Amino acid sequence: MADSQDYDIVILGAGSGGYAAALRAAELGMTVALVEGDKLGGTCLHRGCIPTKALLHSAEVAEMVRHAGAVGVNGSLDGIDMAGVASFRDGVVGRLYQGLQGLVAARQVNLVHGWGRLVAPDAVEVDGVRYRGKHVILASGSRSKTLPGLEIGGRVITSEQALELDHVPASAIVLGGGVIGVEFASLWQSFGTAVTILEALPNLVPNEDVSVSKALERAFRKRKIAFHTGTRFAGVEQGAEGVTVRTEDGGTYTSEILLVAVGRAPMTEGLGYDEQGVRLERGYVRTDERLRTSVPGVYAVGDIVPGLQLAHRGFQQGIFVAEEIAGLKPAPVVESGIPRVTYCDPNVASVGLTHTQAVEALGEENVVTLEYNLGGNGKSQILQTGGFVKLVREKDGPIVGVHMLGDRLGELVGEGQLIVNWEAYPEDVAALLHAHPTQDEALGEAALALAGKPLHAHN
Repeated sequence: MADSQDYDIVILGAGSGGYAAALRAAELGMTVALVEGDKLGGTCLHRGCIPTKALLHSAEVAEMVRHAGAVGVNGSLDGIDMAGVASFRDGVVGRLYQGLQGLVAARQVNLVHGWGRLVAPDAVEVDGVRYRGKHVILASGSRSKTLPGLEIGGRVITSEQALELDHVPASAIVLGGGVIGVEFASLWQSFGTAVTILEALPNLVPNEDVSVSKALERAFRKRKIAFHTGTRFAGVEQGAEGVTVRTEDGGTYTSEILLVAVGRAPMTEGLGYDEQGVRLERGYVRTDERLRTSVPGVYAVGDIVPGLQLAHRGFQQGIFVAEEIAGLKPAPVVESGIPRVTYCDPNVASVGLTHTQAVEALGEENVVTLEYNLGGNGKSQILQTGGFVKLVREKDGPIVGVHMLGDRLGELVGEGQLIVNWEAYPEDVAALLHAHPTQDEALGEAALALAGKPLHAHN
């Protein structure tokens, strides 16, 4: 070893969970080394959430131009300038990256550039230098998964390569109808790509409430996005002009490219975790509710911890661990209370228990649901979006789930999170004023109806 440095906390990985832990720990007066082999900000900022949503915004604008005549605006869509789209995407990422770099520097966090490895319960080594910490936080993130025997390369790509395409593909098969799959299907369809989704499970976005899944499927049919659920992948052949995908039911599908969107796998292999006694299961780091690993003084946050692989989950877990180490005894992050948004067109947004989960937890006789159709919402009519807000409550108890589908409804999930996490009763929400005309009124109207005093039609 050439050198050794000591800190209160050493963090391996500078994605959402790692940098949030670093910033909060520094704010609490601790010395921090933040180790990252790639770029500060991790997958979310550079290859995930932010660039994907920038492309989805470009897609939204394309749809607005395409349908401008419906609101009396004369316009035409002359095509998609992928160089311009990329410039917009990179500008958004660049500004956020610069701001994050400034924050880390201002908090006097030592950002260590290099690939780190856990070499002792209290040390991470980078290029021969050991960074010792009274506490270590593992935040090494995730990577795109594939299926056994399905190699990535050529015309078979993951979301990372999809973000960097310099042209609009004429056609695309999307393997996987979860969040990543339906977001890319949605944006490509808006850009003019003929899209087909293949999903092994019975519904698109299968982790959502089944009524939301079915409504999204209806919306995708209307948009002419083809999909086949209950369809398992069997193989793929690449040729000079495209790919041919075979499914277990004997089907064949051809397109220019195949996007593999079957989820994300934890990045824990080869980082020394198991050698130092950190308990792993299927590559994930096992923790208790306070995010402590099997090794005293070592914590884990983000996508390497089993559960929802969401940037804001990792971010909040990072803050939690920093405060835990500081002795502030923060409340644990509750998985069911984490908001979820899929930014396809239309948006899917939810928090809390689905109807099925509520029945499993409470019993069918103790679950009450209500759907409020956006047809009765003024702002949704102006925006020309359909959809609904669905509330799930415990009989004579609080609202335990909020599920929404419709353009821009991802922006409403914040109120949904407060409703569920504060265990609000429908009567509590019904008593609050919701500005008119906003889509937020749909939440208020749904609560009014669930409280037994509907003012407009609902189903």
